[in-house]
Amino acid sequence: MPIENIPEIYIDKSKNLQDIFVYDFKMTSDVVKSKVNLSMNMFSFLQVGKKQVHFANNSIAVNKKQSLLLKKGNWLWTELLDIEAIYYCKLFFFSERKLKDFLKKYTNDIHPYQEETPYFVIENDEYIAAFINSLSSTTFTNHSFSDALLVLKFEEIMLYLLNKYGSRFEYYLHSLISKEVSPFKSVVESNVHSNLKLEEIAFLCHMSLSTFKRHFTTEYNQPPGKWLKDKRLQKAKELLQNKDLKPSDIYFEIGYNNLSNFSVAFKNKFGFSPTDIPKPEL
Repeated sequence: MPIENIPEIYIDKSKNLQDIFVYDFKMTSDVVKSKVNLSMNMFSFLQVGKKQVHFANNSIAVNKKQSLLLKKGNWLWTELLDIEAIYYCKLFFFSERKLKDFLKKYTNDIHPYQEETPYFVIENDEYIAAFINSLSSTTFTNHSFSDALLVLKFEEIMLYLLNKYGSRFEYYLHSLISKEVSPFKSVVESNVHSNLKLEEIAFLCHMSLSTFKRHFTTEYNQPPGKWLKDKRLQKAKELLQNKDLKPSDIYFEIGYNNLSNFSVAFKNKFGFSPTDIPKPEL
């Protein structure tokens, strides 16, 4: 089963990928299973047929009574014909840049953490049905103001769904934004549980120790020494609780040069020595 790069396979190779565009998808095969590399977030407005999408940890199946907003990523999906012997859906793609523009314009930048979910199920109603009917790739291909119209259509459906689903949809939209880790944080967090000293981690970040400390405090709102110490002692506690290990087996790998210093730091943080740590109940 080949991997389909979507929406790239729907785009004329001589043209650039647009920030927002519509594609009318029709199928007359009984069942089509696809490995999909979805490089843009996408509405799937199913009009005839059934669709099932498999994600890493779950799956979702919809028919024409529902629509899906899918997060970009690698998914497996199956498209099935309905009793009308046809499968027809309208795919509405939008870039992360346009999503950020929309969120900045209409929503609050401060929002609770939302666990990332690869899809949002939309219950179709009369308004959404009318919106779907207004979408057509031909309408937005040869129109003088096609780009402006597409932005308006994008904002229209987003605003309607914000009104329909409230904060749940708003938090979902924020979860679609890529969470990029800076090179600095990548180096720090790759060495959290190592035995490297601060100056050694600073060296890996191409910084002097003083610059590293200033940058760290800006990124994490906490001095690096305390932050690393807490993380490493917590890791030590987990190792001693869940594995058949002794304090002498782990003190060096989490950054302590001798067992005595490790034992003192551990007791100061948790209130008991590493040799007295309670084991989890079976």
